[in-house]
Amino acid sequence: MNKLFTVLALVFLLSKASLAQTQSIETFKSMGHEDDAIYGMSGASSFYLKISPLTEMNGSKLVLYFEPSQALIKEHSFINVILNDRPVYSAHLTKDSIQKVTINLSNEDLSPDKFLKIQIKTLLTITDDICRDLDNPAMWLKVKDYSYLSLVTNNKNLADKVNISNCFDSKRAIVYPADPTLHDLKAVAWAYSRLKKSSNKKIYMFEAGQVPDSVRNYVIVGNYGILPDDKRSLIKVTPQAGEGLLYLSKSMSTVTDTITHMVDEKGVMVAHRSVAEETVPTEILFITGGDDAGYDKAITALGNINILNSTFGDYLLINIAQNSFFKNVDENRSKLSLKQVGGTSDFLSGIGSLKNAYSFKNSDFNFTPKEIEIRFIGNYSGLSPGDRGYFNIYLNGLLISSEKLDASGKLNTSVTINRYQHHKYNTLESEFRFFPTNGICKNSFINFFGEVDVDKSYLESKNPFITSDLSFYQYPETFNTGTTRIVVSKNRAKYAAAAVGEIIYELNNNINSNNFPEFVYSDQVAAGDLKKYNIIALLDKDDPLMNEFPDAPIKFNKNFVLYNTDNNKTVYSLSDTVSTGLAQIFYGRSNNATLVLTATGSRLSDAFLAASKSITEQLSTLSSNVCVTDVNSNKYLFNINKSSHDNLEYVDTKSSLTRFWETYNLYILLGILILILLSFLYVRSRVQRSQELYND
Repeated sequence: MNKLFTVLALVFLLSKASLAQTQSIETFKSMGHEDDAIYGMSGASSFYLKISPLTEMNGSKLVLYFEPSQALIKEHSFINVILNDRPVYSAHLTKDSIQKVTINLSNEDLSPDKFLKIQIKTLLTITDDICRDLDNPAMWLKVKDYSYLSLVTNNKNLADKVNISNCFDSKRAIVYPADPTLHDLKAVAWAYSRLKKSSNKKIYMFEAGQVPDSVRNYVIVGNYGILPDDKRSLIKVTPQAGEGLLYLSKSMSTVTDTITHMVDEKGVMVAHRSVAEETVPTEILFITGGDDAGYDKAITALGNINILNSTFGDYLLINIAQNSFFKNVDENRSKLSLKQVGGTSDFLSGIGSLKNAYSFKNSDFNFTPKEIEIRFIGNYSGLSPGDRGYFNIYLNGLLISSEKLDASGKLNTSVTINRYQHHKYNTLESEFRFFPTNGICKNSFINFFGEVDVDKSYLESKNPFITSDLSFYQYPETFNTGTTRIVVSKNRAKYAAAAVGEIIYELNNNINSNNFPEFVYSDQVAAGDLKKYNIIALLDKDDPLMNEFPDAPIKFNKNFVLYNTDNNKTVYSLSDTVSTGLAQIFYGRSNNATLVLTATGSRLSDAFLAASKSITEQLSTLSSNVCVTDVNSNKYLFNINKSSHDNLEYVDTKSSLTRFWETYNLYILLGILILILLSFLYVRSRVQRSQELYND
């Protein structure tokens, strides 16, 4: 009998453990990584993957799929996998066209900031002659995007491991009141910005009471007094008047869900789905306050990344909140070190091409730069007589500078680029290129080294890009100077929530996030405010405030038509039935930056969001100031000059007679020609008849 109880207890414990643990598949593609090619004889690629705090690393697996070049000598080519700077796998390539490597993970593979750092390093061979293999374009290996992590989630650690500081990583939705106030809109915007910085996945917006059952982890905003009763009951701490509150509610629930397993079918990973019952966590982060004053404090804390990252509990009561990141006169951000834009000092060695990559945005500067000086400072091993070495600089894939290396071993070179060479978002590459003296290639394989000093190397804007008309190329950095006000039509507030979140994210998507706009309804804006502040307005096209922007390229409250200046064909008409977002940027009466967005059609939320996203993309023109986009990702850019409206026509400004003539003029002219012809034939027949009578 005792044995029977022991067996039953063991079965019970195992069943509880299985309910507490679930397994999930995260492909590289789902985490934002497409097929990644590694080129050259000796190459490397790195992946930084965010790991949930609920993940149990012991028992999880990393499954990598490689596609090597068909030209490689497989038995003389090698691949190495390094996790958290520790080597975990090395082997030569096999004959398979797609190769699979499975690595068991442990807690030692995870960095302190909960990232899994994966480095893939290769040593490839084609001819078995190092000197001949240099820069052979057939030397490559792809890391496939269906490589994946098989992660064990231990839900029993929910209470201990998940807190306010790390809960944003798992949330992809925001819930807000059906009739949002300005405070609600501001809370949604900052929550959206925080979620987007945590992940590149889509963020969903739901009105209170319309959250699907499948959505279990989300952020909910609203004053404590108006939260739904079933949600307010989850909050175990009651904020008082003047107090803000961030509260994380955590629980477990058993649900029936679809489980995805990746199965290897003839070298190709195929997703197989099955239905299973599993225990999943439910996390709701509340952003609220005892009253409007307290609610505003919670929102202010939400915009302070230092507060969020240091809140390791389940709730935070806020009595005093302020952001101290506002710029001062000395902090003009005209000179940025490569370290500030994310560069690291990597020691590179070998022969052939040795590259480092850096990324920077125009908005990292305090203004749109007209010219940028790029300076690299570093060290390298001095060249011997007969060696050939170069230091090359690439910008967005184009070679912009090349300098010959010498015996000094000191690197100090610069190049200045103009506004036509750099984009809104830029990729900068530095390359040491070394070829040893002929005949000693093999002996010199590891003798050369090079390193860029990212602290001393820098990007410096020489002068700002100033034009008489603003363009989307200058957004969002044109709002970096001065105070910005976000103005919203009251009847469009519920539809503008996601778009405002996108705007807040872009205003602070730089190396020194410090743009905290004020929020106001359009009917509360005084005439002088439009000159005093930078303005970002999300308006109903019939909002009376539209009439207060005399410098706007287009009057959105009038029916208009936009033409293609090349063929005079209509590109867009305001009367279109498709849900459309429209955006325009221009200088206001006091040379203050002004951005106006509006939306038409039945899907207003999607239209506003489409417009806010379109103007932040890598645009192909420097002068577009009007953007028209629909919810199907179709986008048109225009440059509407104040002094010339060659591709713009207002329909309402024409009389009914003029519009009738422009619509039917061809038919009218054709009718007149027919009447003239008939009249001619009639007169001719009468003349002929008269002549016949006269002859008789």
